[in-house]
Amino acid sequence: MTHRFAPETLREYDIRGTVGVTLSTADADAVGRGFATAVREAGGHRVAVGYDGRLTSPALEAALVTGLVASGVDVVRIGLGPTPMLYFAEATLEVDGGVQITGSHNPAEDNGFKLVLQHRSFFGAAIQRLAARAAVGDWAGSAGSAGSAGSAGSAGSVTDIDLRDAYVARLLAGHDGGAYRIAWDCGNGASGAIVERLTTLLPGEHHLLFTEIDGHFPHHHPDPTVEANLADLKRVVVDRNLHFGVAFDGDGDRIGVVDARGRVVWADQLLALLAEPVLARRPGATIIGDVKASQALFDRIATLGGDPVMWKSGHSLMKEKLHESGAPLGGEMSGHIFFGEDFHGVDDAHYAAIQLIAALDRAGQPLDALVDALPHYVNTPELRFAVAEDRKVAVVEDVLARLTAAGAAIDTTDGARVTTSDGWWLLRASNTQAALTVRAEARSQPALDRLLAEVDAQLAASGVNRAA
Repeated sequence: MTHRFAPETLREYDIRGTVGVTLSTADADAVGRGFATAVREAGGHRVAVGYDGRLTSPALEAALVTGLVASGVDVVRIGLGPTPMLYFAEATLEVDGGVQITGSHNPAEDNGFKLVLQHRSFFGAAIQRLAARAAVGDWAGSAGSAGSAGSAGSAGSVTDIDLRDAYVARLLAGHDGGAYRIAWDCGNGASGAIVERLTTLLPGEHHLLFTEIDGHFPHHHPDPTVEANLADLKRVVVDRNLHFGVAFDGDGDRIGVVDARGRVVWADQLLALLAEPVLARRPGATIIGDVKASQALFDRIATLGGDPVMWKSGHSLMKEKLHESGAPLGGEMSGHIFFGEDFHGVDDAHYAAIQLIAALDRAGQPLDALVDALPHYVNTPELRFAVAEDRKVAVVEDVLARLTAAGAAIDTTDGARVTTSDGWWLLRASNTQAALTVRAEARSQPALDRLLAEVDAQLAASGVNRAA
């Protein structure tokens, strides 16, 4: 028995595709067998499994469990819920790994798998190895398997557990925040039932939007990093004179925030606000931001006495850096906020909302006033444009070679982040698409225009037209 995955589903951070086109229940079964083999080779035998609210998730979950059990792993099913609840299960139950079936913030027809092995992200080379083993049927429990875990054996067992109340209790552990008027937009994603439980335990006034879990996403797409998706949240916050609003993506690991005036509080601004109480507790601690974050974030961390570290974009890469550095906090522009200390180093948008309340309590000022006090630069959103898969990395390398020869100030943490007298610009190859991404930041619009002209000149020298 062998299996071949569509290559485009084998992403850097997870396995994800369009169900019925590039992803099927056969893929789910193969993921289960391959991951079970990795778990057993690591000395484990038990895996937690959860799934989000997409229409295809139950069938994929069933097939995944079949594959896990067939390769001799015991499964703990935690049922329908957000990805952070799966992380909570993996960190606190007696299991050796975890798998969440989720399409995250992708279109409704997409789905996939996020994997954790022994409290660390299972990504990059590990995903490629899982696929390579599937191609030759090198799975535990498979007759004739060549792998070290490959002897045939008995099937694993399956148990079910409801962790929702325990997870909510963990979100609120030690929290004694004040009463705020807050809007919560779940976007019909997997956070709905959790937010309903959470807000009954919080003081204040809470306005819940779209908590019914519905894989059709009838109200708006569940991606809070796209401002258009926050229109309903903004309207409720402003019309009802609320303190702020929060929104979640389809699986609850990305957060979006709007202040009392309906302005988006971008993730780097949110991280700057969350850093202050952390650094009060942990003077000199490392705080991590991704390469797309504003320079204002890194300057703010340094002003607060912290050690600002710029790192690669991508939730798995950021988690690894958090583990490696011992940082208590990190985040990226996609809305993933990562919590170290006693919160397992994972990204959890619900916990980020609770920590925002705590930060406001400590500051004694409303969110909009705190945002006003932050430095404000002129910047672009992430500008993403298609470039052939076999060309995207080469283009970045070409640009880097020219910039290096010219003596430019370059940070090569993830692509090219170039600093000039006008500000900075970033060019990097997407880890998940056949695309390049650009972001730029300056102190004025004319300066920003000059930065973008530099980007376009470098791209043109490599035969790429960003506007095409």
